[in-house]
Amino acid sequence: MDIIISNSSGKPIYEQVESQIKNLIITGALHEGDALPSMRLLAKELRISVITTKRAYEDLERDGFIESVPGKGSFVAAKNPDFLREEHMRIAEKHLKEAVDLAKISGVTMRELCEIIEMLYEEE
Repeated sequence: MDIIISNSSGKPIYEQVESQIKNLIITGALHEGDALPSMRLLAKELRISVITTKRAYEDLERDGFIESVPGKGSFVAAKNPDFLREEHMRIAEKHLKEAVDLAKISGVTMRELCEIIEMLYEEE
């Protein structure tokens, strides 16, 4: 599992770990039932605190991305289609917000932006 920690990122380390594991699950790089490294092993590999990996795993479990089985480890949870759709919508909204902000700065009208979105949506 490739996780890259950036010291220059404004995000806390546990959030970087959490978001990268979420991304691996959402994109299908990690599948339902796949075992995750133990918190200790991941902490050792990333050279971070076990408390940091524990926080990331707890957040992932709370959000329904992983399941932890005492004595066995943590595994990718079954994908709830509604939850997955909601997560994709959240990501799309974030990117659209960035596009709207850039369009406003660049003087692109809402009509022009909507036309661009329609063209992109129609493309294969």
